[in-house]
Amino acid sequence: MKNYSYIGISLVILIFGIIVIPEIIDRVNEREVVSSNRSDGQEERASAGIELDYIMVNGEKKKVPPFEFVDQHGDTISNKDYEGKVYIAEFFFSTCPTICPIMKDNLVQVQDVFAENDDFGIASFSIDPQHDTPQVLKDYAERTGITHDNWHLLTGEREEIYDLANAGFNIYAGEDEAAEGGFAHSGYFALVDREGFIRSRKDAYGNPIIYYRGSIPRKAVVEPGEEQPQIDILIADAKKLVNDK
Repeated sequence: MKNYSYIGISLVILIFGIIVIPEIIDRVNEREVVSSNRSDGQEERASAGIELDYIMVNGEKKKVPPFEFVDQHGDTISNKDYEGKVYIAEFFFSTCPTICPIMKDNLVQVQDVFAENDDFGIASFSIDPQHDTPQVLKDYAERTGITHDNWHLLTGEREEIYDLANAGFNIYAGEDEAAEGGFAHSGYFALVDREGFIRSRKDAYGNPIIYYRGSIPRKAVVEPGEEQPQIDILIADAKKLVNDK
């Protein structure tokens, strides 16, 4: 009798293995595929039905104040050069060892989306202008794949750049001996419309997100509750502004 019992148990286990285990494996593989492609198509999904808000400060639309600096080609560039264009603004420094390489890689991908579009631009303001001369910035542009004609790496008087960051955009930037590289900055991107107003979409609670996270890789796979990549929604929102003429 015992032998028959063992045989019966063995048959049950065998049948279970044949029928159930492959299904479990398929489900696990399916989850892995979904997880690894979680951000695929985000740009397309993100663009549907989205309206972009103005950033309001004291009841007025937040507009980028006038600025004038020198770019990587030695040309003087001001806010007037961006009039009539949609552009992304960031604050960085060329020797940044932490978030800047991620930010730059993200922006190069954005640049490639708008490669043939003269109505789009990027303004990258150096927060270490003493080191980041036009020649240094030119070398940096060549090294990092910056090719768009309207992507200007800008340098000038330190206090003017810090004032533009902290008061003009409200994007923190400053010297910090405790920070790697000696400077601290937020890693955010600002989206600016053709008239110079800062724009953004709303969050899940109906409030403007104000700025877009630039320091998370575009296709990063993150866990629920962690900060999500926002480069695809930035591209979608920039396209919307470019197409709204």
